[in-house]
Amino acid sequence: MNNNVTFLIAITAFAVLATESRASENRLPNIVFIFADDLGYGDLACYGHPYAKTPAIDKLATEGTRFTQFYVTGVTCNPSRTGLMTGIHPARFRKYAADFGFGNRTTITALLKKQGYATGHFGKWHMGPEESDGTYGIDEIQIIGKSQDRSIGRDNDLFTAAIEFITANKDGPFYVNIWGHATHFPVNTPQSLVSEFSKLKLDRSDFSATMQHKFDESFKAGGDLNASMRQYLGDVYQIDRNVERVLDTLDALGLNENTIVVFSSDHGPAPVALAKKGVREYSKNMLGYAGALRGGKHQKYEGGTRVPFIIRWPGHVKAGRVDTTSVGSFIDWLPTLCAIANIEQLPANLDGEDISDIWLGSRRDRATSLYWKTSATGSAPAMRNGNWKLHLSRKRQGVVELYDLIADPSESENIAGDHPEVVNRLSEQLRSWAAELPMEYIKLGK
Repeated sequence: MNNNVTFLIAITAFAVLATESRASENRLPNIVFIFADDLGYGDLACYGHPYAKTPAIDKLATEGTRFTQFYVTGVTCNPSRTGLMTGIHPARFRKYAADFGFGNRTTITALLKKQGYATGHFGKWHMGPEESDGTYGIDEIQIIGKSQDRSIGRDNDLFTAAIEFITANKDGPFYVNIWGHATHFPVNTPQSLVSEFSKLKLDRSDFSATMQHKFDESFKAGGDLNASMRQYLGDVYQIDRNVERVLDTLDALGLNENTIVVFSSDHGPAPVALAKKGVREYSKNMLGYAGALRGGKHQKYEGGTRVPFIIRWPGHVKAGRVDTTSVGSFIDWLPTLCAIANIEQLPANLDGEDISDIWLGSRRDRATSLYWKTSATGSAPAMRNGNWKLHLSRKRQGVVELYDLIADPSESENIAGDHPEVVNRLSEQLRSWAAELPMEYIKLGK
Protein backbone atom coordinates (compact mmCIF):
# COMPACT_ATOMS: atom_id res chain seq x y z
CA MET A 1 0.00 0.00 0.00
CA ASN A 2 1.53 3.34 -1.05
CA ASN A 3 1.83 6.32 1.25
CA ASN A 4 -0.94 8.29 -0.50
CA VAL A 5 -3.48 5.53 0.04
CA THR A 6 -2.41 5.13 3.65
CA PHE A 7 -2.76 8.87 4.17
CA LEU A 8 -6.27 8.91 2.67
CA ILE A 9 -7.37 6.01 4.87
CA ALA A 10 -6.01 7.76 7.95
CA ILE A 11 -7.74 11.02 7.04
CA THR A 12 -11.01 9.21 6.38
CA ALA A 13 -10.81 7.35 9.70
CA PHE A 14 -10.06 10.57 11.54
CA ALA A 15 -13.03 12.30 9.89
CA VAL A 16 -15.36 9.46 10.85
CA LEU A 17 -14.16 9.53 14.46
CA ALA A 18 -14.52 13.31 14.60
CA THR A 19 -18.05 13.10 13.21
CA GLU A 20 -18.99 10.39 15.73
CA SER A 21 -17.49 12.46 18.54
CA ARG A 22 -19.48 15.54 17.53
CA ALA A 23 -22.65 13.46 17.23
CA SER A 24 -22.03 12.07 20.72
CA GLU A 25 -21.51 15.55 22.12
CA ASN A 26 -24.71 16.77 20.48
CA ARG A 27 -26.86 13.92 21.73
CA LEU A 28 -29.61 14.97 24.08
CA PRO A 29 -29.26 13.24 27.45
CA ASN A 30 -31.84 10.84 28.80
CA ILE A 31 -33.40 11.97 32.08
CA VAL A 32 -34.48 9.65 34.90
CA PHE A 33 -36.23 11.39 37.80
CA ILE A 34 -36.80 9.28 40.92
CA PHE A 35 -39.06 11.03 43.43
CA ALA A 36 -39.68 9.56 46.89
CA ASP A 37 -42.78 10.51 48.88
CA ASP A 38 -42.40 12.13 52.32
CA LEU A 39 -38.75 11.05 52.60
CA GLY A 40 -36.95 13.25 55.11
CA TYR A 41 -33.80 15.27 54.45
CA GLY A 42 -31.89 13.00 56.85
CA ASP A 43 -33.38 9.64 55.88
CA LEU A 44 -30.44 8.48 53.74
CA ALA A 45 -27.08 7.26 54.99
CA CYS A 46 -25.29 9.78 52.76
CA TYR A 47 -27.33 12.56 54.40
CA GLY A 48 -26.41 11.47 57.89
CA HIS A 49 -28.97 8.93 59.09
CA PRO A 50 -27.24 6.82 61.77
CA TYR A 51 -29.00 3.54 60.88
CA ALA A 52 -30.33 3.71 57.29
CA LYS A 53 -29.13 1.24 54.67
CA THR A 54 -29.07 3.02 51.32
CA PRO A 55 -26.00 1.67 49.47
CA ALA A 56 -27.33 2.23 45.94
CA ILE A 57 -28.36 5.83 46.58
CA ASP A 58 -25.11 6.48 48.45
CA LYS A 59 -23.18 5.12 45.44
CA LEU A 60 -25.23 7.39 43.16
CA ALA A 61 -24.06 10.30 45.32
CA THR A 62 -20.41 9.27 45.03
CA GLU A 63 -20.78 9.07 41.26
CA GLY A 64 -22.48 12.46 41.07
CA THR A 65 -23.11 15.56 43.15
CA ARG A 66 -25.07 15.76 46.38
CA PHE A 67 -26.68 19.09 47.26
CA THR A 68 -27.37 20.09 50.86
CA GLN A 69 -29.45 23.24 50.22
CA PHE A 70 -32.09 22.12 47.75
CA TYR A 71 -35.80 22.89 48.12
CA VAL A 72 -39.25 21.83 47.02
CA THR A 73 -42.01 24.20 45.93
CA GLY A 74 -44.70 22.99 48.32
CA VAL A 75 -45.06 21.27 51.68
CA THR A 76 -47.58 18.67 50.48
CA CYS A 77 -47.70 16.35 47.50
CA ASN A 78 -49.55 18.27 44.78
CA PRO A 79 -47.99 21.71 45.29
CA SER A 80 -44.54 20.14 45.18
CA ARG A 81 -45.33 18.48 41.86
CA THR A 82 -47.08 21.55 40.47
CA GLY A 83 -44.03 23.76 40.89
CA LEU A 84 -41.56 21.39 39.30
CA MET A 85 -43.77 20.46 36.36
CA THR A 86 -44.64 24.05 35.44
CA GLY A 87 -41.90 26.30 36.85
CA ILE A 88 -44.72 28.31 38.45
CA HIS A 89 -45.25 28.72 42.18
CA PRO A 90 -48.23 26.52 43.10
CA ALA A 91 -49.87 29.35 45.05
CA ARG A 92 -50.37 31.19 41.74
CA PHE A 93 -52.94 28.60 40.63
CA ARG A 94 -56.40 29.84 41.58
CA LYS A 95 -57.83 26.41 40.88
CA TYR A 96 -56.13 23.78 43.00
CA ALA A 97 -54.09 21.71 40.56
CA ALA A 98 -54.76 18.43 42.36
CA ASP A 99 -58.44 18.87 41.46
CA PHE A 100 -58.27 20.73 38.16
CA GLY A 101 -54.83 20.13 36.66
CA PHE A 102 -52.45 22.79 35.36
CA GLY A 103 -54.87 24.55 33.02
CA ASN A 104 -53.06 26.26 30.16
CA ARG A 105 -49.64 26.11 31.83
CA THR A 106 -46.94 24.40 29.81
CA THR A 107 -45.16 21.49 31.49
CA ILE A 108 -41.58 20.32 31.24
CA THR A 109 -42.78 17.01 29.80
CA ALA A 110 -44.66 18.78 27.01
CA LEU A 111 -41.57 20.80 26.14
CA LEU A 112 -39.33 17.74 26.13
CA LYS A 113 -41.86 15.81 24.04
CA LYS A 114 -41.78 18.59 21.44
CA GLN A 115 -37.99 18.38 21.48
CA GLY A 116 -38.09 14.72 20.47
CA TYR A 117 -38.10 12.97 23.85
CA ALA A 118 -40.10 9.85 24.60
CA THR A 119 -41.84 10.68 27.88
CA GLY A 120 -43.14 8.40 30.61
CA HIS A 121 -44.63 8.59 34.08
CA PHE A 122 -44.92 5.69 36.52
CA GLY A 123 -46.31 5.62 40.05
CA LYS A 124 -47.93 8.42 41.99
CA TRP A 125 -49.75 11.10 39.98
CA HIS A 126 -51.60 13.74 42.06
CA MET A 127 -51.52 16.28 39.22
CA GLY A 128 -55.17 16.62 38.29
CA PRO A 129 -58.14 14.52 37.16
CA GLU A 130 -56.82 13.68 33.68
CA GLU A 131 -54.27 10.88 33.68
CA SER A 132 -54.55 9.25 30.26
CA ASP A 133 -51.61 8.86 27.89
CA GLY A 134 -50.80 12.19 26.27
CA THR A 135 -51.66 14.31 29.31
CA TYR A 136 -49.03 17.04 29.78
CA GLY A 137 -47.16 15.66 26.78
CA ILE A 138 -46.47 12.33 28.51
CA ASP A 139 -46.53 9.42 26.07
CA GLU A 140 -47.06 6.65 28.61
CA ILE A 141 -48.72 7.10 32.00
CA GLN A 142 -49.21 4.27 34.46
CA ILE A 143 -50.67 5.28 37.82
CA ILE A 144 -49.50 2.33 39.86
CA GLY A 145 -50.24 1.88 43.55
CA LYS A 146 -48.86 -0.69 45.93
CA SER A 147 -47.15 -3.74 44.45
CA GLN A 148 -49.19 -6.91 44.15
CA ASP A 149 -46.46 -8.88 45.91
CA ARG A 150 -46.01 -6.98 49.16
CA SER A 151 -43.08 -9.14 50.26
CA ILE A 152 -40.76 -7.15 47.99
CA GLY A 153 -41.98 -3.68 48.93
CA ARG A 154 -44.79 -1.42 47.85
CA ASP A 155 -43.03 0.32 44.94
CA ASN A 156 -41.67 -2.69 43.09
CA ASP A 157 -44.38 -2.78 40.40
CA LEU A 158 -44.06 0.87 39.41
CA PHE A 159 -40.26 0.59 39.17
CA THR A 160 -40.68 -2.50 37.01
CA ALA A 161 -42.95 -0.58 34.63
CA ALA A 162 -40.47 2.30 34.47
CA ILE A 163 -37.62 -0.09 33.71
CA GLU A 164 -39.66 -1.57 30.87
CA PHE A 165 -40.17 1.96 29.50
CA ILE A 166 -36.44 2.69 29.69
CA THR A 167 -35.63 -0.54 27.91
CA ALA A 168 -38.19 0.08 25.16
CA ASN A 169 -36.82 3.58 24.59
CA LYS A 170 -33.12 2.83 25.02
CA ASP A 171 -32.25 4.50 21.71
CA GLY A 172 -33.44 7.75 23.35
CA PRO A 173 -33.71 10.42 24.20
CA PHE A 174 -36.24 9.70 26.94
CA TYR A 175 -37.53 11.38 30.08
CA VAL A 176 -39.19 9.35 32.82
CA ASN A 177 -40.81 10.20 36.16
CA ILE A 178 -40.52 7.35 38.66
CA TRP A 179 -42.60 8.60 41.55
CA GLY A 180 -42.92 6.14 44.41
CA HIS A 181 -45.21 5.91 47.42
CA ALA A 182 -42.65 5.15 50.12
CA THR A 183 -42.37 6.58 52.75
CA HIS A 184 -45.89 8.05 52.69
CA PHE A 185 -48.31 7.08 55.46
CA PRO A 186 -49.07 4.33 56.31
CA VAL A 187 -45.70 2.63 56.73
CA ASN A 188 -46.54 -1.07 56.97
CA THR A 189 -43.39 -2.75 55.72
CA PRO A 190 -43.15 -6.50 54.98
CA GLN A 191 -41.03 -8.59 57.28
CA SER A 192 -38.58 -9.45 54.50
CA LEU A 193 -37.43 -5.82 54.55
CA VAL A 194 -37.83 -5.18 58.26
CA SER A 195 -35.56 -8.15 58.99
CA GLU A 196 -32.63 -6.21 57.50
CA PHE A 197 -32.74 -4.18 60.71
CA SER A 198 -33.47 -7.00 63.18
CA LYS A 199 -30.45 -6.13 65.32
CA LEU A 200 -31.24 -2.42 65.49
CA LYS A 201 -31.51 -0.94 68.97
CA LEU A 202 -32.40 2.71 68.88
CA ASP A 203 -30.34 5.17 70.87
CA ARG A 204 -32.17 8.50 70.93
CA SER A 205 -28.91 10.38 71.43
CA ASP A 206 -27.91 9.39 67.88
CA PHE A 207 -30.54 11.83 66.59
CA SER A 208 -30.90 15.59 66.67
CA ALA A 209 -32.91 17.53 69.22
CA THR A 210 -35.55 18.25 66.56
CA MET A 211 -36.31 14.51 66.30
CA GLN A 212 -36.97 13.88 69.97
CA HIS A 213 -40.62 14.99 69.88
CA LYS A 214 -41.31 12.36 67.21
CA PHE A 215 -39.94 9.64 69.45
CA ASP A 216 -42.18 10.87 72.25
CA GLU A 217 -45.24 10.88 70.00
CA SER A 218 -44.48 7.41 68.63
CA PHE A 219 -44.14 6.05 72.15
CA LYS A 220 -47.43 7.68 73.18
CA ALA A 221 -49.10 6.10 70.15
CA GLY A 222 -48.21 2.70 71.57
CA GLY A 223 -45.02 2.25 69.66
CA ASP A 224 -42.00 0.18 70.49
CA LEU A 225 -39.38 2.61 69.17
CA ASN A 226 -37.11 -0.17 67.98
CA ALA A 227 -39.93 -1.86 66.07
CA SER A 228 -41.20 1.41 64.62
CA MET A 229 -37.75 2.47 63.43
CA ARG A 230 -37.21 -0.95 61.84
CA GLN A 231 -40.51 -0.56 60.00
CA TYR A 232 -39.60 2.88 58.69
CA LEU A 233 -36.06 2.00 57.65
CA GLY A 234 -37.32 -1.12 55.90
CA ASP A 235 -39.50 1.11 53.73
CA VAL A 236 -36.51 3.35 52.97
CA TYR A 237 -34.44 0.27 52.18
CA GLN A 238 -36.93 -0.90 49.55
CA ILE A 239 -36.57 2.49 47.83
CA ASP A 240 -32.83 1.87 47.66
CA ARG A 241 -33.26 -1.62 46.26
CA ASN A 242 -35.48 -0.28 43.49
CA VAL A 243 -33.05 2.54 42.70
CA GLU A 244 -30.39 -0.14 42.32
CA ARG A 245 -32.58 -1.93 39.78
CA VAL A 246 -32.84 1.24 37.68
CA LEU A 247 -29.10 1.90 37.83
CA ASP A 248 -28.32 -1.71 36.90
CA THR A 249 -30.67 -1.41 33.92
CA LEU A 250 -28.96 1.75 32.67
CA ASP A 251 -25.61 0.02 33.05
CA ALA A 252 -26.74 -3.12 31.22
CA LEU A 253 -28.12 -1.04 28.34
CA GLY A 254 -24.96 1.06 28.09
CA LEU A 255 -26.87 4.26 28.92
CA ASN A 256 -24.96 5.51 31.96
CA GLU A 257 -22.79 8.04 30.18
CA ASN A 258 -25.65 9.85 28.49
CA THR A 259 -28.29 9.69 31.20
CA ILE A 260 -29.04 12.22 33.91
CA VAL A 261 -30.28 10.48 37.06
CA VAL A 262 -31.86 12.59 39.80
CA PHE A 263 -33.02 11.32 43.17
CA SER A 264 -35.03 13.48 45.58
CA SER A 265 -38.15 13.71 47.75
CA ASP A 266 -41.34 15.73 47.35
CA HIS A 267 -41.06 17.40 50.81
CA GLY A 268 -40.18 16.65 54.40
CA PRO A 269 -41.21 13.66 56.53
CA ALA A 270 -44.77 13.20 57.73
CA PRO A 271 -45.63 13.70 61.40
CA VAL A 272 -46.38 10.81 63.72
CA ALA A 273 -49.80 12.35 64.35
CA LEU A 274 -50.86 11.66 60.77
CA ALA A 275 -53.27 8.84 61.55
CA LYS A 276 -56.27 7.91 59.42
CA LYS A 277 -59.22 5.88 60.60
CA GLY A 278 -58.66 2.20 59.99
CA VAL A 279 -54.87 2.44 59.77
CA ARG A 280 -54.22 4.44 62.94
CA GLU A 281 -52.00 1.69 64.33
CA TYR A 282 -49.33 2.61 61.77
CA SER A 283 -48.95 6.23 62.91
CA LYS A 284 -46.26 5.16 65.36
CA ASN A 285 -44.08 4.07 62.42
CA MET A 286 -43.81 7.55 60.91
CA LEU A 287 -40.24 8.15 62.03
CA GLY A 288 -38.96 10.07 59.01
CA TYR A 289 -35.92 12.15 59.90
CA ALA A 290 -35.11 15.70 58.80
CA GLY A 291 -31.68 15.71 60.42
CA ALA A 292 -31.05 18.87 62.40
CA LEU A 293 -33.78 20.71 60.50
CA ARG A 294 -36.97 21.85 62.21
CA GLY A 295 -40.41 20.68 61.09
CA GLY A 296 -41.60 18.41 58.34
CA LYS A 297 -44.49 17.86 55.95
CA HIS A 298 -47.19 20.59 56.08
CA GLN A 299 -44.68 23.09 57.51
CA LYS A 300 -42.62 25.77 55.81
CA TYR A 301 -39.71 25.34 58.17
CA GLU A 302 -36.56 23.80 56.70
CA GLY A 303 -37.56 20.26 57.63
CA GLY A 304 -40.62 20.59 55.40
CA THR A 305 -39.03 22.36 52.45
CA ARG A 306 -35.39 21.22 52.24
CA VAL A 307 -34.88 17.81 50.65
CA PRO A 308 -32.09 15.49 49.54
CA PHE A 309 -31.07 16.13 45.94
CA ILE A 310 -28.57 13.90 44.13
CA ILE A 311 -27.70 14.20 40.45
CA ARG A 312 -25.43 11.99 38.33
CA TRP A 313 -24.40 12.73 34.75
CA PRO A 314 -20.97 11.27 33.99
CA GLY A 315 -18.58 13.66 32.30
CA HIS A 316 -20.80 16.66 33.07
CA VAL A 317 -21.75 16.64 36.76
CA LYS A 318 -18.73 16.31 39.03
CA ALA A 319 -18.43 12.95 40.78
CA GLY A 320 -17.99 12.74 44.52
CA ARG A 321 -18.84 16.39 45.05
CA VAL A 322 -20.97 17.74 47.89
CA ASP A 323 -22.34 21.21 47.20
CA THR A 324 -22.98 22.84 50.56
CA THR A 325 -23.36 26.43 49.36
CA SER A 326 -25.58 26.57 46.27
CA VAL A 327 -29.30 27.11 46.81
CA GLY A 328 -31.49 25.31 44.30
CA SER A 329 -35.17 24.46 44.01
CA PHE A 330 -37.56 22.38 41.96
CA ILE A 331 -39.04 25.68 40.81
CA ASP A 332 -35.91 25.66 38.62
CA TRP A 333 -36.54 22.17 37.20
CA LEU A 334 -38.26 23.31 34.01
CA PRO A 335 -35.89 26.10 32.91
CA THR A 336 -32.83 24.06 33.88
CA LEU A 337 -33.82 20.98 31.90
CA CYS A 338 -34.79 23.19 28.98
CA ALA A 339 -31.27 24.63 28.96
CA ILE A 340 -29.76 21.15 28.99
CA ALA A 341 -32.11 19.90 26.25
CA ASN A 342 -31.47 22.96 24.04
CA ILE A 343 -35.06 24.18 24.29
CA GLU A 344 -34.98 27.88 23.53
CA GLN A 345 -38.67 28.85 23.57
CA LEU A 346 -39.68 28.82 27.23
CA PRO A 347 -43.10 29.66 28.69
CA ALA A 348 -43.57 33.25 29.79
CA ASN A 349 -43.45 34.44 33.39
CA LEU A 350 -41.59 31.50 34.91
CA ASP A 351 -40.77 31.75 38.60
CA GLY A 352 -37.73 29.50 38.39
CA GLU A 353 -34.30 30.13 36.91
CA ASP A 354 -31.79 28.11 34.91
CA ILE A 355 -29.34 26.59 37.39
CA SER A 356 -27.75 24.12 34.97
CA ASP A 357 -24.40 25.81 35.58
CA ILE A 358 -24.75 25.05 39.30
CA TRP A 359 -25.56 21.42 38.54
CA LEU A 360 -22.39 21.31 36.45
CA GLY A 361 -20.21 22.70 39.22
CA SER A 362 -20.43 26.49 39.24
CA ARG A 363 -20.73 28.23 42.56
CA ARG A 364 -22.86 31.35 42.52
CA ASP A 365 -25.72 32.99 44.34
CA ARG A 366 -29.12 32.33 42.85
CA ALA A 367 -30.72 35.32 41.16
CA THR A 368 -34.20 34.89 42.62
CA SER A 369 -35.67 34.38 46.08
CA LEU A 370 -37.62 31.26 47.01
CA TYR A 371 -41.22 31.51 48.21
CA TRP A 372 -43.75 29.23 49.86
CA LYS A 373 -47.44 29.66 50.55
CA THR A 374 -50.29 27.17 50.69
CA SER A 375 -53.34 27.55 48.45
CA ALA A 376 -55.53 28.94 51.21
CA THR A 377 -56.69 32.52 51.58
CA GLY A 378 -54.82 34.21 54.38
CA SER A 379 -52.23 31.48 54.89
CA ALA A 380 -48.83 32.64 56.07
CA PRO A 381 -46.08 32.96 53.44
CA ALA A 382 -42.36 32.33 53.86
CA MET A 383 -39.27 33.05 51.78
CA ARG A 384 -35.56 32.43 51.51
CA ASN A 385 -33.26 35.20 50.33
CA GLY A 386 -29.53 34.58 50.54
CA ASN A 387 -28.87 33.15 53.99
CA TRP A 388 -32.10 34.57 55.42
CA LYS A 389 -35.34 32.67 55.99
CA LEU A 390 -38.38 34.83 56.79
CA HIS A 391 -41.76 33.60 58.03
CA LEU A 392 -44.71 35.99 58.20
CA SER A 393 -47.71 35.24 60.38
CA ARG A 394 -51.27 34.89 59.13
CA LYS A 395 -52.15 38.15 60.80
CA ARG A 396 -50.17 41.19 59.76
CA GLN A 397 -49.50 42.13 63.40
CA GLY A 398 -48.46 38.61 64.40
CA VAL A 399 -44.99 37.33 65.18
CA VAL A 400 -42.45 37.60 62.36
CA GLU A 401 -39.69 34.98 62.35
CA LEU A 402 -36.23 35.54 60.87
CA TYR A 403 -33.43 32.99 60.81
CA ASP A 404 -29.88 32.94 59.52
CA LEU A 405 -29.80 29.48 57.93
CA ILE A 406 -26.03 29.26 57.80
CA ALA A 407 -25.62 29.94 61.51
CA ASP A 408 -28.90 28.30 62.53
CA PRO A 409 -30.21 25.74 59.99
CA SER A 410 -32.58 24.29 62.60
CA GLU A 411 -34.38 27.66 62.88
CA SER A 412 -34.11 27.52 66.64
CA GLU A 413 -33.43 31.19 67.40
CA ASN A 414 -35.70 33.91 66.03
CA ILE A 415 -33.43 36.91 65.44
CA ALA A 416 -36.05 39.24 63.90
CA GLY A 417 -35.59 41.68 66.76
CA ASP A 418 -31.86 41.93 66.09
CA HIS A 419 -32.22 42.74 62.39
CA PRO A 420 -35.14 45.14 61.87
CA GLU A 421 -33.73 46.41 58.58
CA VAL A 422 -33.60 42.87 57.16
CA VAL A 423 -37.12 42.14 58.42
CA ASN A 424 -38.47 45.32 56.83
CA ARG A 425 -36.76 44.71 53.50
CA LEU A 426 -37.74 41.05 53.20
CA SER A 427 -41.25 41.59 54.57
CA GLU A 428 -41.91 44.18 51.90
CA GLN A 429 -40.60 41.80 49.23
CA LEU A 430 -42.60 38.85 50.55
CA ARG A 431 -45.83 40.84 50.87
CA SER A 432 -45.31 42.19 47.35
CA TRP A 433 -45.03 38.63 46.05
CA ALA A 434 -48.08 37.50 48.04
CA ALA A 435 -50.08 40.41 46.59
CA GLU A 436 -49.65 38.87 43.13
CA LEU A 437 -51.47 35.70 44.20
CA PRO A 438 -55.19 34.94 43.87
CA MET A 439 -57.51 36.49 46.43
CA GLU A 440 -59.40 33.21 46.70
CA TYR A 441 -58.85 29.60 45.75
CA ILE A 442 -61.16 27.01 44.26
CA LYS A 443 -61.07 23.39 45.40
CA LEU A 444 -63.55 20.63 44.70
CA GLY A 445 -66.13 20.35 47.43
CA LYS A 446 -65.34 23.78 48.79
